[in-house]
Amino acid sequence: MSGVYLDYNASALTRPEVQAAVARALADNGNPSAVHAAGRRARARIETARAQVAELVGADPTAVVFNSGGTEANAQGVASALAAGCERLIVSATEHPCVAETAANAGVAVEVLPVNADGVVDLPWLEAALARPGRAAVAIHHANNESGVIQPIAEAAALVRAAGGWLHVDAIQSAGKIAVDMLELEADSLTLSAHKLGGPQGVGALVLKQGRAGVRILHGAGQERGLRSGTENVAGIAGFGAAAECAMRDLSQASAHAAWRDAAARAVKAAGAVVIGEDAPRLPNTLFLAVEGWDSPQQLITLDLAGVMVSAGSACSSGKVTPSKTIAAMGLDALARGAVRVSGGWSTVEGDWIRFADAWSGAYIKHRTRQAERVKEVA
Repeated sequence: MSGVYLDYNASALTRPEVQAAVARALADNGNPSAVHAAGRRARARIETARAQVAELVGADPTAVVFNSGGTEANAQGVASALAAGCERLIVSATEHPCVAETAANAGVAVEVLPVNADGVVDLPWLEAALARPGRAAVAIHHANNESGVIQPIAEAAALVRAAGGWLHVDAIQSAGKIAVDMLELEADSLTLSAHKLGGPQGVGALVLKQGRAGVRILHGAGQERGLRSGTENVAGIAGFGAAAECAMRDLSQASAHAAWRDAAARAVKAAGAVVIGEDAPRLPNTLFLAVEGWDSPQQLITLDLAGVMVSAGSACSSGKVTPSKTIAAMGLDALARGAVRVSGGWSTVEGDWIRFADAWSGAYIKHRTRQAERVKEVA
């Protein structure tokens, strides 16, 4: 790929090992439900991938349910919590739209768990909310997809467990960037997406805590132990497994991105940017910055022309650039229209971050100069 790609939180570049695994699976096609040799080979690929994905998050392979991606996985996680007897939902204010919208359409009362100015959930508020009548399912993402802010999941889990609730954790952004362990997090359900790890798009997984039962949201022949009907995407799942194995292998190297990210942050701050969530624990690969008076689309176009690919935050809607929900939830409304997210990954090098910082800083200085000249002309 030509240019600098720093949009891994939207979709990671596909790893070579994944491309090879997908190609092998496509070349030896068979229905994994079939009992003949080709079917058995397809089934073996799925079960190998199930073990690889389970290892990434410290789960038993039998806890992994493959599906079409993070959106479906989150919908199934919320549905499973409600099917288990939860009567209401508590959803963090900075949750991904696929969780927030699923909750809004679940047919039960929904409360919004606020975050502080750093984007971290308010645990005292959560404790008080859990004490109110009605068993609650709580949805908190492990790391925010825009800011990279890491949430205190284990502490939240203790509160939810004490109240007899269900904790659903979207770990789609954190997996492969920091350690994710089901036992340590005490999540009742957890979700993953292959393409955030350098795997194929259109493949995800719901991971259930031991003793928790999932509920199907797609009905049919009962694949995935009756929890997700539909013929499995064998090639995609094989690629997911390869991506999980690579992510596990490279996890110790992921922290190196923090130093490159922090150097870029110092450069853009010197030029006038505000770094969002910088006082909270964050994913090492993520920089979320914002300015007033220079809208996100203009920044993205300017950077793209300079050969640097980034995004304005959540990439859940093609072609849609809207004010950042995350920034607004943090009480920084004035900055919500001028946000840019920069995120590295497995192929990123230090020079990519330097090129971004130079391109953005130079462009913003020029933008401010033009704005100042316009003001003088009007005066």
